[in-house]
Amino acid sequence: MTRRPPAILALEDGRIFRGESFGARAETTGEVVFNTAMTGYQEVMTDPSYCGQIVTFTYPLIGNYGVNPFDYESERFRAQAMVAREVSEHPSNWRSTRRLGDLLEEKGVPGICGIDTRALTRHLRTAGVMRGCLSAVDLDADALVEKARRSPSMLGLALAELVTCAEPYWWTANGPSETPDPADASRPFAVVYDFGVKYNILRRLHAEGFRVQVVPARTSARDVLGMNPDGVVLSNGPGDPEPLRFAVEATREIARQLPTLGICLGHQLLGLAFGGRTGKLKFGHRGINHPVIDKRTGVVEVTSQNHGFFVDLGSLTRSEFDITHVSGNDGSCEGMIHRSLPVLACQYHPEASPGPHDSRPWFKAFAEAVAKRRGETVAVGADLSPLTKPSRPKLAKKSG
Repeated sequence: MTRRPPAILALEDGRIFRGESFGARAETTGEVVFNTAMTGYQEVMTDPSYCGQIVTFTYPLIGNYGVNPFDYESERFRAQAMVAREVSEHPSNWRSTRRLGDLLEEKGVPGICGIDTRALTRHLRTAGVMRGCLSAVDLDADALVEKARRSPSMLGLALAELVTCAEPYWWTANGPSETPDPADASRPFAVVYDFGVKYNILRRLHAEGFRVQVVPARTSARDVLGMNPDGVVLSNGPGDPEPLRFAVEATREIARQLPTLGICLGHQLLGLAFGGRTGKLKFGHRGINHPVIDKRTGVVEVTSQNHGFFVDLGSLTRSEFDITHVSGNDGSCEGMIHRSLPVLACQYHPEASPGPHDSRPWFKAFAEAVAKRRGETVAVGADLSPLTKPSRPKLAKKSG
Protein backbone atom coordinates (compact mmCIF):
# COMPACT_ATOMS: atom_id res chain seq x y z
CA MET A 1 0.00 0.00 0.00
CA THR A 2 1.30 3.44 -0.93
CA ARG A 3 2.37 5.45 2.09
CA ARG A 4 0.35 8.60 2.59
CA PRO A 5 1.93 12.06 2.99
CA PRO A 6 2.64 13.22 6.56
CA ALA A 7 0.20 15.39 8.50
CA ILE A 8 0.08 16.99 11.95
CA LEU A 9 -2.71 17.78 14.37
CA ALA A 10 -1.61 20.45 16.85
CA LEU A 11 -3.70 21.44 19.88
CA GLU A 12 -3.71 24.86 21.49
CA ASP A 13 -2.17 23.45 24.68
CA GLY A 14 0.90 22.33 22.72
CA ARG A 15 0.03 18.63 22.35
CA ILE A 16 1.14 17.28 18.95
CA PHE A 17 -0.15 14.25 17.03
CA ARG A 18 1.79 13.17 13.95
CA GLY A 19 0.15 10.95 11.37
CA GLU A 20 -0.67 10.60 7.70
CA SER A 21 -2.80 12.75 5.46
CA PHE A 22 -5.89 11.49 3.67
CA GLY A 23 -8.60 13.38 1.86
CA ALA A 24 -7.57 16.87 0.74
CA ARG A 25 -3.97 17.96 1.32
CA ALA A 26 -4.91 21.15 3.09
CA GLU A 27 -4.80 23.00 6.38
CA THR A 28 -7.65 24.00 8.68
CA THR A 29 -8.42 25.05 12.22
CA GLY A 30 -11.39 24.23 14.44
CA GLU A 31 -12.55 22.92 17.78
CA VAL A 32 -11.23 19.37 18.18
CA VAL A 33 -14.02 17.07 19.42
CA PHE A 34 -14.63 13.32 19.54
CA ASN A 35 -17.56 11.18 18.44
CA THR A 36 -18.06 7.67 19.84
CA ALA A 37 -20.27 6.32 17.02
CA MET A 38 -19.22 3.10 15.30
CA THR A 39 -21.12 4.04 12.13
CA GLY A 40 -22.50 7.16 10.48
CA TYR A 41 -19.27 8.95 9.56
CA GLN A 42 -20.79 10.36 6.35
CA GLU A 43 -23.83 11.68 8.22
CA VAL A 44 -21.57 13.22 10.87
CA MET A 45 -19.31 14.98 8.38
CA THR A 46 -22.28 16.46 6.50
CA ASP A 47 -24.23 17.48 9.63
CA PRO A 48 -24.22 21.31 9.77
CA SER A 49 -23.92 21.14 13.57
CA TYR A 50 -20.28 20.09 13.09
CA CYS A 51 -19.39 23.33 11.30
CA GLY A 52 -16.22 24.73 12.85
CA GLN A 53 -15.13 21.40 14.33
CA ILE A 54 -12.40 18.85 13.66
CA VAL A 55 -14.08 15.51 14.37
CA THR A 56 -12.16 12.63 15.96
CA PHE A 57 -13.78 9.21 15.56
CA THR A 58 -13.07 6.91 18.50
CA TYR A 59 -14.01 3.79 16.54
CA PRO A 60 -10.66 2.51 15.19
CA LEU A 61 -11.67 1.75 11.58
CA ILE A 62 -13.44 4.40 9.50
CA GLY A 63 -14.51 4.19 5.86
CA ASN A 64 -15.00 0.42 5.89
CA TYR A 65 -18.44 0.62 4.26
CA GLY A 66 -17.55 3.45 1.89
CA VAL A 67 -19.77 6.41 1.02
CA ASN A 68 -22.81 6.88 -1.18
CA PRO A 69 -25.05 9.67 -2.58
CA PHE A 70 -27.85 9.01 -0.08
CA ASP A 71 -26.37 9.42 3.40
CA TYR A 72 -25.90 13.20 3.34
CA GLU A 73 -27.48 15.25 6.13
CA SER A 74 -27.07 18.49 4.15
CA GLU A 75 -26.03 19.40 0.64
CA ARG A 76 -22.29 19.32 1.40
CA PHE A 77 -19.59 18.48 3.94
CA ARG A 78 -19.73 20.74 7.01
CA ALA A 79 -17.05 19.54 9.46
CA GLN A 80 -13.65 21.16 9.13
CA ALA A 81 -11.67 17.92 9.10
CA MET A 82 -11.66 14.25 10.12
CA VAL A 83 -9.36 12.40 12.52
CA ALA A 84 -9.20 8.58 12.46
CA ARG A 85 -7.00 5.75 13.67
CA GLU A 86 -7.27 3.82 10.41
CA VAL A 87 -9.06 4.60 7.14
CA SER A 88 -10.15 1.72 4.93
CA GLU A 89 -8.87 1.68 1.37
CA HIS A 90 -11.15 -1.21 0.38
CA PRO A 91 -14.74 -0.50 1.47
CA SER A 92 -17.32 -3.26 1.25
CA ASN A 93 -21.04 -2.52 1.21
CA TRP A 94 -23.76 -2.95 -1.39
CA ARG A 95 -24.64 0.77 -1.15
CA SER A 96 -21.06 2.01 -1.46
CA THR A 97 -20.13 3.96 -4.57
CA ARG A 98 -16.62 5.17 -3.64
CA ARG A 99 -13.98 5.47 -0.93
CA LEU A 100 -14.30 7.95 1.90
CA GLY A 101 -10.86 9.45 1.29
CA ASP A 102 -11.62 10.12 -2.37
CA LEU A 103 -14.82 11.96 -1.49
CA LEU A 104 -13.07 14.07 1.15
CA GLU A 105 -10.38 14.97 -1.38
CA GLU A 106 -13.01 16.01 -3.92
CA LYS A 107 -14.80 18.18 -1.34
CA GLY A 108 -11.60 19.82 -0.10
CA VAL A 109 -11.85 18.37 3.42
CA PRO A 110 -8.56 17.28 5.04
CA GLY A 111 -8.07 14.29 7.29
CA ILE A 112 -5.36 12.72 9.42
CA CYS A 113 -5.03 9.02 10.23
CA GLY A 114 -2.44 6.77 11.83
CA ILE A 115 -2.54 8.59 15.16
CA ASP A 116 -3.47 7.25 18.59
CA THR A 117 -7.11 8.41 18.70
CA ARG A 118 -7.56 6.78 22.10
CA ALA A 119 -4.81 8.98 23.55
CA LEU A 120 -6.31 12.05 21.86
CA THR A 121 -9.78 11.26 23.21
CA ARG A 122 -8.50 10.68 26.75
CA HIS A 123 -6.66 14.01 26.53
CA LEU A 124 -9.82 15.84 25.43
CA ARG A 125 -11.85 14.17 28.19
CA THR A 126 -9.32 15.31 30.78
CA ALA A 127 -8.50 18.79 29.49
CA GLY A 128 -11.73 19.49 27.60
CA VAL A 129 -12.24 20.08 23.90
CA MET A 130 -9.93 22.72 22.53
CA ARG A 131 -8.87 24.51 19.40
CA GLY A 132 -6.60 22.72 16.97
CA CYS A 133 -4.88 23.06 13.63
CA LEU A 134 -4.67 20.12 11.22
CA SER A 135 -2.24 20.44 8.34
CA ALA A 136 -0.72 18.39 5.56
CA VAL A 137 0.87 21.56 4.16
CA ASP A 138 2.81 23.17 7.01
CA LEU A 139 4.66 20.58 9.12
CA ASP A 140 6.17 23.04 11.60
CA ALA A 141 4.58 21.87 14.84
CA ASP A 142 5.28 25.08 16.77
CA ALA A 143 3.75 27.18 14.00
CA LEU A 144 0.63 24.98 13.96
CA VAL A 145 0.19 25.31 17.72
CA GLU A 146 0.29 29.08 17.31
CA LYS A 147 -2.28 28.92 14.49
CA ALA A 148 -4.54 26.86 16.76
CA ARG A 149 -4.24 29.45 19.52
CA ARG A 150 -5.12 32.26 17.12
CA SER A 151 -8.24 30.51 15.80
CA PRO A 152 -11.64 31.59 17.18
CA SER A 153 -13.07 29.99 20.30
CA MET A 154 -16.40 28.18 19.97
CA LEU A 155 -17.65 30.02 23.05
CA GLY A 156 -19.40 33.13 21.79
CA LEU A 157 -19.21 32.02 18.16
CA ALA A 158 -22.40 32.42 16.10
CA LEU A 159 -22.23 29.88 13.27
CA ALA A 160 -25.88 29.36 12.37
CA GLU A 161 -25.77 32.07 9.72
CA LEU A 162 -22.89 30.27 7.99
CA VAL A 163 -24.91 27.09 7.44
CA THR A 164 -28.48 28.33 7.01
CA CYS A 165 -30.21 28.32 3.63
CA ALA A 166 -30.10 31.51 1.55
CA GLU A 167 -33.74 31.23 0.45
CA PRO A 168 -36.80 29.34 1.68
CA TYR A 169 -37.48 25.91 0.18
CA TRP A 170 -39.99 23.09 0.51
CA TRP A 171 -39.32 19.54 1.62
CA THR A 172 -41.15 16.86 -0.34
CA ALA A 173 -41.06 13.09 -0.63
CA ASN A 174 -38.27 13.59 -3.18
CA GLY A 175 -36.23 15.97 -1.02
CA PRO A 176 -35.67 19.74 -1.36
CA SER A 177 -37.85 21.59 -3.86
CA GLU A 178 -38.46 25.18 -4.91
CA THR A 179 -42.20 24.51 -5.01
CA PRO A 180 -44.53 22.53 -2.72
CA ASP A 181 -45.81 19.12 -3.71
CA PRO A 182 -49.54 19.41 -4.59
CA ALA A 183 -50.03 16.01 -2.95
CA ASP A 184 -49.12 17.61 0.41
CA ALA A 185 -51.70 20.41 0.17
CA SER A 186 -54.10 18.96 2.76
CA ARG A 187 -51.40 18.25 5.33
CA PRO A 188 -50.82 20.44 8.41
CA PHE A 189 -48.21 23.07 7.63
CA ALA A 190 -44.93 23.17 9.58
CA VAL A 191 -42.32 25.89 9.14
CA VAL A 192 -38.76 24.86 10.02
CA TYR A 193 -36.16 27.45 11.03
CA ASP A 194 -32.87 26.43 9.45
CA PHE A 195 -30.09 27.03 11.96
CA GLY A 196 -28.26 24.08 10.40
CA VAL A 197 -31.09 21.62 9.90
CA LYS A 198 -30.37 17.96 9.21
CA TYR A 199 -32.22 16.44 6.29
CA ASN A 200 -33.51 13.63 8.48
CA ILE A 201 -35.46 16.09 10.65
CA LEU A 202 -37.27 17.16 7.49
CA ARG A 203 -37.78 13.52 6.45
CA ARG A 204 -39.30 12.66 9.83
CA LEU A 205 -41.65 15.66 9.77
CA HIS A 206 -42.82 14.71 6.29
CA ALA A 207 -43.23 11.08 7.37
CA GLU A 208 -45.28 12.31 10.33
CA GLY A 209 -47.74 13.87 7.87
CA PHE A 210 -46.59 17.50 7.63
CA ARG A 211 -46.26 19.84 4.68
CA VAL A 212 -42.82 21.30 5.36
CA GLN A 213 -41.22 24.60 4.40
CA VAL A 214 -37.71 25.59 5.52
CA VAL A 215 -36.82 29.24 6.11
CA PRO A 216 -33.48 31.03 6.73
CA ALA A 217 -32.29 31.64 10.28
CA ARG A 218 -32.94 35.41 10.21
CA THR A 219 -36.57 35.11 9.09
CA SER A 220 -38.59 37.33 11.44
CA ALA A 221 -41.35 36.02 13.66
CA ARG A 222 -43.70 38.39 11.85
CA ASP A 223 -42.90 36.82 8.50
CA VAL A 224 -43.28 33.27 9.84
CA LEU A 225 -46.59 34.05 11.55
CA GLY A 226 -47.71 35.69 8.31
CA MET A 227 -47.25 32.35 6.57
CA ASN A 228 -50.01 30.98 8.84
CA PRO A 229 -48.28 27.73 9.81
CA ASP A 230 -49.85 25.16 12.11
CA GLY A 231 -46.57 24.68 13.97
CA VAL A 232 -42.92 25.72 13.98
CA VAL A 233 -39.75 23.66 14.40
CA LEU A 234 -36.47 25.21 15.58
CA SER A 235 -33.67 23.11 14.12
CA ASN A 236 -30.30 21.95 15.31
CA GLY A 237 -27.22 23.97 14.42
CA PRO A 238 -23.60 24.76 15.29
CA GLY A 239 -21.99 27.21 17.67
CA ASP A 240 -23.02 29.11 20.76
CA PRO A 241 -26.76 29.92 21.06
CA GLU A 242 -26.33 33.05 23.17
CA PRO A 243 -25.09 35.37 20.36
CA LEU A 244 -28.20 34.48 18.30
CA ARG A 245 -30.33 37.21 19.88
CA PHE A 246 -32.42 37.58 16.72
CA ALA A 247 -33.37 33.89 16.97
CA VAL A 248 -34.15 34.13 20.69
CA GLU A 249 -36.48 37.07 20.07
CA ALA A 250 -38.27 35.28 17.21
CA THR A 251 -38.55 32.13 19.33
CA ARG A 252 -40.05 34.04 22.25
CA GLU A 253 -42.80 35.52 20.06
CA ILE A 254 -43.60 32.37 18.07
CA ALA A 255 -43.67 29.93 20.98
CA ARG A 256 -46.34 32.03 22.73
CA GLN A 257 -48.64 31.62 19.73
CA LEU A 258 -47.96 28.31 17.96
CA PRO A 259 -47.04 24.70 18.77
CA THR A 260 -43.24 24.71 18.76
CA LEU A 261 -40.64 21.95 18.77
CA GLY A 262 -37.00 22.80 19.45
CA ILE A 263 -34.26 20.29 18.63
CA CYS A 264 -30.67 20.62 19.92
CA LEU A 265 -29.79 24.28 19.23
CA GLY A 266 -33.55 24.88 18.99
CA HIS A 267 -33.89 23.42 22.50
CA GLN A 268 -31.29 25.89 23.75
CA LEU A 269 -33.01 28.81 22.02
CA LEU A 270 -36.26 27.91 23.77
CA GLY A 271 -34.42 27.81 27.08
CA LEU A 272 -33.04 31.31 26.47
CA ALA A 273 -36.38 32.61 25.20
CA PHE A 274 -38.09 31.59 28.44
CA GLY A 275 -35.51 33.10 30.76
CA GLY A 276 -32.97 30.31 31.10
CA ARG A 277 -29.21 30.34 30.62
CA THR A 278 -26.93 28.17 28.51
CA GLY A 279 -23.39 26.96 29.14
CA LYS A 280 -20.64 24.96 27.47
CA LEU A 281 -19.93 21.32 28.27
CA LYS A 282 -16.35 20.26 28.98
CA PHE A 283 -16.17 17.82 26.08
CA GLY A 284 -19.73 17.66 24.77
CA HIS A 285 -22.08 14.80 23.96
CA ARG A 286 -21.33 13.26 20.57
CA GLY A 287 -22.28 9.72 19.68
CA ILE A 288 -25.16 7.34 19.01
CA ASN A 289 -25.46 5.47 22.29
CA HIS A 290 -26.03 8.13 24.96
CA PRO A 291 -28.49 7.17 27.73
CA VAL A 292 -31.26 9.65 28.50
CA ILE A 293 -33.62 9.17 31.46
CA ASP A 294 -37.29 10.13 31.25
CA LYS A 295 -37.78 11.53 34.76
CA ARG A 296 -41.52 10.82 34.67
CA THR A 297 -41.22 7.09 34.03
CA GLY A 298 -37.63 6.09 34.76
CA VAL A 299 -37.39 4.69 31.23
CA VAL A 300 -33.95 5.04 29.60
CA GLU A 301 -33.74 6.00 25.94
CA VAL A 302 -30.70 5.17 23.79
CA THR A 303 -30.12 8.40 21.88
CA SER A 304 -28.01 10.04 19.21
CA GLN A 305 -26.38 13.27 20.39
CA ASN A 306 -24.22 16.07 19.09
CA HIS A 307 -24.00 19.18 21.23
CA GLY A 308 -21.34 21.14 23.07
CA PHE A 309 -23.72 23.56 24.80
CA PHE A 310 -26.56 22.90 27.25
CA VAL A 311 -29.46 24.59 29.03
CA ASP A 312 -28.48 25.23 32.65
CA LEU A 313 -30.92 23.38 34.91
CA GLY A 314 -30.27 25.84 37.72
CA SER A 315 -31.57 28.68 35.57
CA LEU A 316 -34.89 26.90 35.03
CA THR A 317 -35.92 26.39 38.67
CA ARG A 318 -38.67 29.01 38.36
CA SER A 319 -39.31 28.61 34.66
CA GLU A 320 -42.49 27.63 32.91
CA PHE A 321 -41.02 24.28 31.88
CA ASP A 322 -41.11 20.82 33.39
CA ILE A 323 -37.74 19.12 32.96
CA THR A 324 -38.71 15.73 31.54
CA HIS A 325 -35.40 14.24 30.38
CA VAL A 326 -31.86 14.28 31.76
CA SER A 327 -28.59 12.73 30.65
CA GLY A 328 -27.78 9.38 32.21
CA ASN A 329 -24.10 10.30 32.06
CA ASP A 330 -23.89 13.74 33.63
CA GLY A 331 -27.45 14.70 34.63
CA SER A 332 -27.65 17.67 32.23
CA CYS A 333 -30.95 18.79 30.72
CA GLU A 334 -32.02 16.72 27.71
CA GLY A 335 -35.72 17.54 27.38
CA MET A 336 -38.41 19.86 28.69
CA ILE A 337 -42.09 20.53 28.12
CA HIS A 338 -43.93 23.78 28.79
CA ARG A 339 -46.53 23.52 31.54
CA SER A 340 -49.31 25.36 29.67
CA LEU A 341 -48.21 25.92 26.08
CA PRO A 342 -47.72 23.27 23.35
CA VAL A 343 -43.95 23.80 23.42
CA LEU A 344 -41.52 20.87 23.38
CA ALA A 345 -37.73 21.01 23.60
CA CYS A 346 -35.39 18.08 22.96
CA GLN A 347 -31.62 18.46 23.38
CA TYR A 348 -30.69 15.25 21.57
CA HIS A 349 -31.61 14.14 18.04
CA PRO A 350 -35.01 12.41 17.85
CA GLU A 351 -34.72 12.07 14.07
CA ALA A 352 -31.60 9.89 14.29
CA SER A 353 -32.17 6.13 14.45
CA PRO A 354 -28.85 4.28 14.69
CA GLY A 355 -30.79 1.13 15.55
CA PRO A 356 -33.27 2.12 18.28
CA HIS A 357 -36.22 4.39 17.50
CA ASP A 358 -36.59 5.39 21.14
CA SER A 359 -36.78 9.14 20.48
CA ARG A 360 -39.36 9.34 17.71
CA PRO A 361 -42.28 10.13 20.09
CA TRP A 362 -41.08 13.76 20.10
CA PHE A 363 -42.35 14.10 16.52
CA LYS A 364 -45.61 12.37 17.40
CA ALA A 365 -46.07 14.72 20.34
CA PHE A 366 -45.53 17.72 18.09
CA ALA A 367 -48.02 16.28 15.59
CA GLU A 368 -50.54 15.80 18.42
CA ALA A 369 -50.07 19.40 19.60
CA VAL A 370 -50.66 20.67 16.07
CA ALA A 371 -53.72 18.44 15.63
CA LYS A 372 -55.26 19.79 18.84
CA ARG A 373 -54.70 23.36 17.70
CA ARG A 374 -56.45 22.52 14.42
CA GLY A 375 -59.37 21.10 16.35
CA GLU A 376 -58.66 17.56 15.23
CA THR A 377 -58.91 14.43 17.34
CA VAL A 378 -55.89 12.36 16.44
CA ALA A 379 -54.80 9.50 18.67
CA VAL A 380 -51.12 9.23 17.82
CA GLY A 381 -50.03 7.68 21.10
CA ALA A 382 -47.50 10.38 21.92
CA ASP A 383 -45.93 9.82 25.31
CA LEU A 384 -44.68 13.41 25.35
CA SER A 385 -47.97 15.23 25.03
CA PRO A 386 -48.09 18.33 27.27
CA LEU A 387 -51.50 17.10 28.41
CA THR A 388 -50.44 13.51 29.11
CA LYS A 389 -48.47 12.20 32.07
CA PRO A 390 -47.28 8.74 31.05
CA SER A 391 -47.25 6.08 33.71
CA ARG A 392 -44.27 3.96 34.53
CA PRO A 393 -44.49 0.67 32.59
CA LYS A 394 -45.20 -2.42 34.66
CA LEU A 395 -42.52 -5.09 34.69
CA ALA A 396 -43.52 -8.66 33.94
CA LYS A 397 -43.50 -10.96 36.95
CA LYS A 398 -40.82 -13.61 37.00
CA SER A 399 -42.10 -17.11 36.56
CA GLY A 400 -41.15 -19.80 39.02
